[in-house]
Amino acid sequence: MKKITIIGSGFGGLTAAKTLRKIDKDVEITLIAPKAEFFYWPSLIWVPSNKVNESQLRIPLDNFFSRKNIQFIEGEVTGLYDEGRSVLVGEKIIKNDALIIASGGRFIKKLPGIENSITPCEGLPGLVKVRDQLKQMKGGKIAIGFSGNPNEPSAMRGGPMFEFLFGLDTQLRKEKRRDKFEITFFTPAKQPGARLGEKAVQGILKEMTSRGIHTHLGYKIKNFETNKVITEGGSIDADMILFMPGMTGNEWFDNTDLPRSPGGLLRANKFCQVEDSNNVFVVGDSGSFPGPEWMPKQAHMADLQAEAAAKNAIDSLNGIKPSHTFKVELMCIVDSNNQGIYISRNMAGSTIFPKTRLMHWAKRFFGWWYCRQYR
Repeated sequence: MKKITIIGSGFGGLTAAKTLRKIDKDVEITLIAPKAEFFYWPSLIWVPSNKVNESQLRIPLDNFFSRKNIQFIEGEVTGLYDEGRSVLVGEKIIKNDALIIASGGRFIKKLPGIENSITPCEGLPGLVKVRDQLKQMKGGKIAIGFSGNPNEPSAMRGGPMFEFLFGLDTQLRKEKRRDKFEITFFTPAKQPGARLGEKAVQGILKEMTSRGIHTHLGYKIKNFETNKVITEGGSIDADMILFMPGMTGNEWFDNTDLPRSPGGLLRANKFCQVEDSNNVFVVGDSGSFPGPEWMPKQAHMADLQAEAAAKNAIDSLNGIKPSHTFKVELMCIVDSNNQGIYISRNMAGSTIFPKTRLMHWAKRFFGWWYCRQYR
């Protein structure tokens, strides 16, 4: 019986698993992850305002694994050998005929004093801290920003930071205390959100202006202090700092012979196959793929790549040369806690719809709809 191993239980890993099972009812699927759960990251933006709770974010996967006849192994992957045919999980060795890596990325935490900032997309604890600290603050200064990986233009999480920015502004206005806070957005980029397209950049900057949000753009970040962001263009006083650094590959990638991109991700071709490898595929934040610089690192893109990788893995095991590619497409709703702006981009161009309440509720409904398949 053919054996396919998947590393990761995020968007890419689970989409790969369900695609494999849809194609082949008999293939033996093993999924490795630290926990048998799916975490719905896009809804983290609503934690500071208490619009979501932990049970809405964490989805136990026992039922999904049982329904799809997937063997789950709990643990952290520490390396590969035998050209990817053996996966090390602690002291266990998991054998496979094909491997799909969907273990996500890792934030680059090299800036001095970065521990003085909160990285929102690291998980629930940081945002609970934001929620509780904001509740206690009677006023003050908040700095929100992001940076990228200079060697991997696509390895950044800018979109969520716009949502935290606008979401906190909306929350403070609703609580009738926005006038007591100064909010500053910062990033080394001169055009924040450039991957979303020129119209989106102008729309985002216009939104910041209309909300009275200060900007500090185009200056390299030097370091963080307890209550300050230091850049080459000066400093930003802040009682709370939310910062999303760029991303790179997982530490365990160092314990493999797989080729890496300059930014530390696994180098892949248009079929999601890791270059110079045999039956090793990668999807989502773990991989560096050919395509335009604006190719996003987001759940939708991971899903598209996972479908292609799963189909190519099955084909490879059946002696068929990989031929399935993925569509390069960015789709998102930049939410502000009560309204949302729809933005999409593909090779043909970009589209942006003005903010409406409908888009906010569409984003919330989509999260419920997406998660229900795993409940």
